[in-house]
Amino acid sequence: QVQLVESGGGLVQPGGSLRLSCAASGIINSINLTGWYRQAPGKERELVALITSGGTTVYVPSVKGRFTISRDNAKRTVYLQMNSLKPEDTAVYYCKVQTGLAVAQRRDYWGQGTQVTVSS
Repeated sequence: QVQLVESGGGLVQPGGSLRLSCAASGIINSINLTGWYRQAPGKERELVALITSGGTTVYVPSVKGRFTISRDNAKRTVYLQMNSLKPEDTAVYYCKVQTGLAVAQRRDYWGQGTQVTVSS
């Protein structure tokens, strides 16, 4: 079983920065992708950024140029660097790891979520 623990959230002023971390434990043989999602009150959970096993990154248009997703395989950790934060970035942020190369073997693992609040 894969366990994901997120950290780094908090309260920040508009224009500020935060770095979220997601540390994985357990047996992980293969990872298709790792992504960050967020969910604001009253809204659906949305994909923020993802990184594939090959290192390709994808960002939702609203954060492109401000957020950067990265990973450290040795530390089994994925990061989300968030710069130029806006109030609309306020949400609970979740990391997700998708394992298994074959479609039939794929599973999604989610972190517990970390609150990011952007407010003056």
